[in-house]
Amino acid sequence: MKEIQQKVERLLLKTQKPARYIGGELGSVIKDRDKVDVRFAFCFPDVYDVGMSHLGMKILYGLKNQRENWWCERVFMPEKDFEQQMRENDIPLYALESLDPIKDFDFIGFTLQYELSYTNVLEMLDLAGLPVYSRDRKDLTPIIVGGGPCVCNPEPVADFFDLFIIGEGEEVNIELMELYERMKPSAPTKEEFLREAAKIEGIYVPSFYDVAYNDDGTVNSIVPNREGVPAKVRKRVIADFDSVYYPDSFVVPFTSIVHDRAVVEVLRGCIRGCRFCQAGFIYRPFREKKIETIEKQTKCLCEQTGYEQVSLSSLSTSDYTQIEKLLDTLADYTDSERINLSLPSLRIDKFSEELLEKIASVRKSGLTFAPEAGTQKLRDVINKNITEEEIMHTCKMAFEAGYGTVKLYFMLGLPEETDEDVLGIAELAHKVVDLYFATPREQRASTIQVSLSTATFVPKPFTPFEFEPQARPEEVNRRQKLISDAIRSKKIRFSYHEQKVSNLEAVLARGDRRICDVIYSAWKSGCTLDSWDEHFRPDLWEDAFNKCGIDRDFYVYRRRSYDEIMPWSHLDYLVSREFLISENKKAHEAKTTRNCCEGCSACGITTKYGGTYCKVRE
Repeated sequence: MKEIQQKVERLLLKTQKPARYIGGELGSVIKDRDKVDVRFAFCFPDVYDVGMSHLGMKILYGLKNQRENWWCERVFMPEKDFEQQMRENDIPLYALESLDPIKDFDFIGFTLQYELSYTNVLEMLDLAGLPVYSRDRKDLTPIIVGGGPCVCNPEPVADFFDLFIIGEGEEVNIELMELYERMKPSAPTKEEFLREAAKIEGIYVPSFYDVAYNDDGTVNSIVPNREGVPAKVRKRVIADFDSVYYPDSFVVPFTSIVHDRAVVEVLRGCIRGCRFCQAGFIYRPFREKKIETIEKQTKCLCEQTGYEQVSLSSLSTSDYTQIEKLLDTLADYTDSERINLSLPSLRIDKFSEELLEKIASVRKSGLTFAPEAGTQKLRDVINKNITEEEIMHTCKMAFEAGYGTVKLYFMLGLPEETDEDVLGIAELAHKVVDLYFATPREQRASTIQVSLSTATFVPKPFTPFEFEPQARPEEVNRRQKLISDAIRSKKIRFSYHEQKVSNLEAVLARGDRRICDVIYSAWKSGCTLDSWDEHFRPDLWEDAFNKCGIDRDFYVYRRRSYDEIMPWSHLDYLVSREFLISENKKAHEAKTTRNCCEGCSACGITTKYGGTYCKVRE
């Protein structure tokens, strides 16, 4: 520790934001090494500013550190300036709490939140002094674990991990570490430990499965190669979300981070079923915390951390069943303590004058909504289930309340999209501007700014659109120009996401194990921090595909048949394949499906786990 500390201290003034690399923040957990039996390095494969904002890390960090003889520490991807200094000065990747090299830990766990972080995983393993391929790591420890939303299809990185945690991690992480603690005294081999770990529901050991391919490149079969290994690995679900562990304190950073505030998770899952949205399907079923639980956690976090802003976190906060009562309850505390209450993820169709009034002090600068499509027909295709009338009604309420900035998010390249749908995006923006000027001058803000933003649709596993091709770059560019040319008002600003990034994301999202070597090749050529525009190198990625003989078009622009075996077909996220197919067919007919609170649509959750898990059915 002292040697690393001395080296790091000499280098801090040579790097940007040195506070990223020193640890010692308020709320960080320090333990006596001699009294610790299991050490876990929790790695977020991106820079400190992003990783420290991640709620999942905060939850699992606190959960594991509750055990006196376990020590969970934080690790982040260094920026390129400090990474270079680490290599030049022989500093291995270390944990912030102890400054110990993570290669000496029992577990190294990565949370995979987005596909463009995959090369960062390899970079961090290499910085730690470890082989990046699991087959080259013969010793029992460190055991390399992956979790997070991207492991609903972990195959593009399967060769680098020892095991994956499928689904929600609070319970399965504890069971995995307890298993290790029991087996550790007998000095098992890695094979012996992984065999036992594979018996835990929600644990997927990729080396225990063989993948065969057809002549046309599609997957022929995915079968276990060990006895006792499940043919399908079922995700873990937290049954009692109201009583599941939640931290009473966060680590408070010395430097600014992306979301620098207290966060309370109010619900998990989503009732909506938007057909493009992976989170809306893989986080099912829908579960809420009780108001008194949320109130208690809010008070505790604010008092322990000193934060003066708290955010209510969920996929759709306004879908909380008693949202107005919840806000009334929290306001008694937040107003008296002068704490800012933030409500992200608001739905246009759940907006009301009462809700607007309650958040006025927080969001007066602007409101953000995601219509996703410019016409009603295309919103029906994606099952967005909002109307133009609801959009305009919400904007009218906002303008009458004095709001002057509206951000509208859309996607391009959706299934069944036509030029009429694309032009509808610009037309909707003009209608919003006209609505502002139709609002009485004494009620509206002094000016109006409508920000349009479009992202390229990326088909994702375990959604009804997993079968769909992505639109080709030249077509997306043409549609972007259609919007730009159709904008007639200076009150409208238009921006769009880089198409080459979306294209690579599409490959990594639906790829199979053959993509592992592409990721390795790209990393070896210098690709890291790919989600950052200043570091993204599409030319090096293109070279990697060519070197590996992989046709990226096969993964991106090809429509999958309903009977095709997907690279993730051996994983069970509880939503049935039949339901996804049915929803895909309804999309091409522009037919909508009701949300879960209006009635069960038989997605498969309740048939596998019953009403105890799916609260909206009870």
